[in-house]
Amino acid sequence: MILADKIINERKKNGWSQEELAEKLSVSRQSISKWEGAQSVPDIQKIIAMAQIFGVSTDYLLKDEIEADKAPAVVDDIAYPENSQAVLVSMEEANAFIDTEFSCIPRRANAVSLCILGPAILLLCLAISQIPGLGFSEDIMAGVGVVAILMLVAVAVFVFIVDGAKLKRFEYLENSPIETMYGVTGMVMDKKRAFEQPCTTLTALGVIICIVSPVPLIATSLLGAPEYTTLFMVSLLLVMVSFAVNLLVRAGAKMDAFKKLLQEEDYSVANKKKSPFLSRVSGIYWMLATAIFLGVSFMTDGWDRTWIIWPVAGVLFPVVYMIAMSFCKDSNR
Repeated sequence: MILADKIINERKKNGWSQEELAEKLSVSRQSISKWEGAQSVPDIQKIIAMAQIFGVSTDYLLKDEIEADKAPAVVDDIAYPENSQAVLVSMEEANAFIDTEFSCIPRRANAVSLCILGPAILLLCLAISQIPGLGFSEDIMAGVGVVAILMLVAVAVFVFIVDGAKLKRFEYLENSPIETMYGVTGMVMDKKRAFEQPCTTLTALGVIICIVSPVPLIATSLLGAPEYTTLFMVSLLLVMVSFAVNLLVRAGAKMDAFKKLLQEEDYSVANKKKSPFLSRVSGIYWMLATAIFLGVSFMTDGWDRTWIIWPVAGVLFPVVYMIAMSFCKDSNR
C-alpha cells in the first residue's frame, strides 16, 4: 500500500474530511487532495505530523511494504475490513456506480421537472378557460389540468421507482463508511475535477433562471393585466423553475456521486450517521411548502402573490436544516 492510500485510509478511519485533515496539518485542502491522488508527496515534517495525528509510526506511512495489521475479508462480493463496518470499494465497483448513476441522473432530473410542470399545465388550462370568446368551461379545463398533473406525476414516480431499483445496490455509499482500493480515489478525483467547470456553469444558469423567473409575473401585475394573463405568467414561472431545477439536479447529482465515493461533505463518515434523519426532515419540509403553496393559492386565488412562498421557503430551509443538524449533535451526545 502506497503513502497516498495510507493517508486516505487513516483519514477515513478517523471520520475526517479532507478539509478537516488540512486544518489539523495547517495546509490547504488541495494539498491533501494531491497527496491522496499521488500527485505530490508531503514533506517529512508533514509526514511526522500525520503520524502523530493518526497514531501510527512514520515507518508505516513511508514504507510501502508495511501494511495494516489485518487485510480485508470478502463476503458476498463486497469486502469488509475485519473488525470494521467500512465497505471496501474496488475500481470496478466505483466505475459501475458512476456509470449507473450518470445514466439515471438525466431521467431523474426530467422526472422532477414533470412534477413541477403539472401545476403549470393546470394553471394554463384555467387561464384558457377565462379568455373571453373561447367558450371553454372552467370546470372542464380544470379537469383536463388535474388529469395532466396525475399523468405527469405517474410518469415521474415510475422513473423514480425504476431508477431507485437500479441504484439500490449502491445504497451503502450513502449510509456506511467505505474504504477505496488502490487507484480509486485518484480516478474519482480526476473525474470530479473534469466536471467542476460544467457543474459550475449548470448551477449558475439554474440559479439565474430561478432569480429572473418572477419578472414576467411582476411586470404583468404592475401593468394591471387581466386575470387570465396573470395565470399565464404564473404558468410561465413554473415552466422556468422546472427548467432551472432540471439543470440544478443534473449538476448536483453528478457532483454528489463523486462526493459519495470520496466521503466528502454531506457523505463524510460523521454526516452519514445523520443522513437518514436529515433526509426525512428535508422531505417533510418541502412537502409542507408545496402543500402550503397550493392550499393558499387555491383558497385565495392569489397566484400573482403566492409565488413569494417559494423564495421564503428557500431562505428558511437552511435555518431548519441547521436546527435539525444541531438536534443530531445533541442526540449523539
